[in-house]
Amino acid sequence: MITLSSDFGSPYPGAMKGVISQWTDARLIDVSHDLPRQDLRQSAFWLRETLPYFPPAVHLAVIDPGVGTDRDAIVIRAGEHALVGPDNGVLLPAARAIGGEHVELFRVETRDQSVDSTDRTDWPPRLASSTFHGRDVFAPAAARVHEIGVDALDDDEGLTRLDEYESIRFPEPVVSEEAATGTILAVDDFGNAITNIPGSFVEGAFGGTIGVNDDTAPLRPSYARVEPGQRLVTVGSHGNVELAVNQGRGTEAFGLAAGEDVHFSL
Repeated sequence: MITLSSDFGSPYPGAMKGVISQWTDARLIDVSHDLPRQDLRQSAFWLRETLPYFPPAVHLAVIDPGVGTDRDAIVIRAGEHALVGPDNGVLLPAARAIGGEHVELFRVETRDQSVDSTDRTDWPPRLASSTFHGRDVFAPAAARVHEIGVDALDDDEGLTRLDEYESIRFPEPVVSEEAATGTILAVDDFGNAITNIPGSFVEGAFGGTIGVNDDTAPLRPSYARVEPGQRLVTVGSHGNVELAVNQGRGTEAFGLAAGEDVHFSL
């Protein structure tokens, strides 16, 4: 299968699917095309939390605020998976979650456009556009990787080994027995503010209250353990402490957004 993720919304993913379908009859699965637009760290978080649940696949992920610049297009081999997208760090957390720290990167070699741009089966891909590499570079690369197989990346004429690349690593929290300071890594569509603080910090303290910056909130194991509209601190499915509201938005109730710091005290 080939999975597709982007911040494109609609209709751009359809063009990528069209290109891929000219190369291969791979099963195409949309993960999300509503990733936070041009936000590399939040998008990297969601890719890390989603892609490892798939069986071996080629994962095409395009969050690319540097499109049209000299940033590389890359393929990452991570175990039996391959990830395809821009060299801006957004793929690395998911690749490491799948394949561990030992991942292998390849640059996708491209050529200037010199033939009819409707030719979508050229390899290496030709740069037909400076604003839509999802269609013109990454989609044919994902299809090519699917067709040749992850084990054959070293032998392909359109790929070369890449030793220097961009990387995103999430900030580390500062955690003691009774206090923790961290960062809001991401906000989901429910408004839950997800921190980088591990859930183990609050283990055994559910049922009481927790200090959040200069305030307090109930510490509960699930949203419905407080009344609708009431805020709470809990541990999400990702295993991190999060700030939420039962049937509401934690970001608004706590006045926090992605990228901001938060301090907890037990």
